[in-house]
Amino acid sequence: MADRRAYPSDLSDARWELIESVLSAWRFERRRRALDFGRPPEHDLREIMNAILYVDRTGVQWRYLPHDFPNWNTVYGYFAKWQSDGIFAQLNGLLRELVRLQEGKNRHPSACVIDAQSVKTSTSAPARTQGIDAGKKIVGRKRTIITDTLGLLLAVLVTAAGVQDSTAGRTLLEQAATDYPTLRKIWVDGGYRKHFVEHAAALDIDLEIVQRTPGSRGFTPIPKRWTVERTYGWLMLHLRLACDYETHPHRSEAMIHLAMTDLMARRLTAENTVSWRDPTSPDQIRIPG
Repeated sequence: MADRRAYPSDLSDARWELIESVLSAWRFERRRRALDFGRPPEHDLREIMNAILYVDRTGVQWRYLPHDFPNWNTVYGYFAKWQSDGIFAQLNGLLRELVRLQEGKNRHPSACVIDAQSVKTSTSAPARTQGIDAGKKIVGRKRTIITDTLGLLLAVLVTAAGVQDSTAGRTLLEQAATDYPTLRKIWVDGGYRKHFVEHAAALDIDLEIVQRTPGSRGFTPIPKRWTVERTYGWLMLHLRLACDYETHPHRSEAMIHLAMTDLMARRLTAENTVSWRDPTSPDQIRIPG
């Protein structure tokens, strides 16, 4: 690690140990393909990941990265390469299996929950990638995620906000069924339509619609589905996700994978990050992730 003061988002030695092998293998393979073994690597992978985590956690623009990190252009270049090579999804899958084993679960999930969240976009998002969620009156993009029963991310799809939940959910469920053949149960809310139920059945997955209790007001945890709602809350600890700032939807998906990787690494190493409250306040709490 570079000789500088650590930021709260920096990887600890224990968390770096969890992901180092994946990044080192990626670098080895790229150098092997480029036949570039003679020249030593110019940039430290841990520092690159620390810089990317800083962006994800704080929401700062790439160009506003502190100067004690590598140049922002270099950091973004690594982020783009890791996204296109599936490294963030790979890290998410690796740590999810470790968390499930730590919690006494099977390595591969048999049940899952799906939900969608519409968010506003920044001016950097092309108009063709945006849409209008008429129900929530939001112009922007929609994040559809599938989680296991622990709330750990299985799959994510970012679309224009105008895309129907069932349409995005169908695509995502096909991906999840391929990646996790053990899936046999899924819980959804009332926004998913009949053709989605039929599609789940065709994939040999039992779909159950969980409705709100009639007459309930305000926030009320819904059985089974509260886990995916909690996951959205976890993700919002990473300010880059408070709005969709990415130019390309697939980069938005990478930021979500990265946030979950950060959360699970902290969970595995029992590390916490102080919340936004005044640390001297008597009601100060520590939040996982």
